[in-house]
Amino acid sequence: MPHQGASSYKSVGGLSRIYHAFRYSLLGLRAALTHEAAFRQELLLAAVMTPLAFWLGRTPVEVALLLGVLAMVLIVELLNSAIEALADAISIDHHPLLGRAKDIGSAAVLLSLLAAGGVWATVLYERVAG
Repeated sequence: MPHQGASSYKSVGGLSRIYHAFRYSLLGLRAALTHEAAFRQELLLAAVMTPLAFWLGRTPVEVALLLGVLAMVLIVELLNSAIEALADAISIDHHPLLGRAKDIGSAAVLLSLLAAGGVWATVLYERVAG
């Protein structure tokens, strides 16, 4: 017997499962766009930088790296936003473990941004110096 609140599509296979999974993903993206300023800012940055990746990257691998780290930042931000939403749903009162979870999620975003900056700086340096 599924637990209360379990998705009735969890054990469904085939096209129905794929359709519902895709629908839930779109709902998640819409929620992030609606409620998460950091995600909107990073998405705008990615939209601006995506065409630059095709100019800056001299090989398909470089372009893939530049685009991949942009996607990584967005993915990590989505996960961080999910952690924050869950923490806030559990309690808006200060709790050390909820605070730690939020801080760790924020640290993951920072590391993804630093990694992206490093990749972009390296490719830019190679383009200018090489």
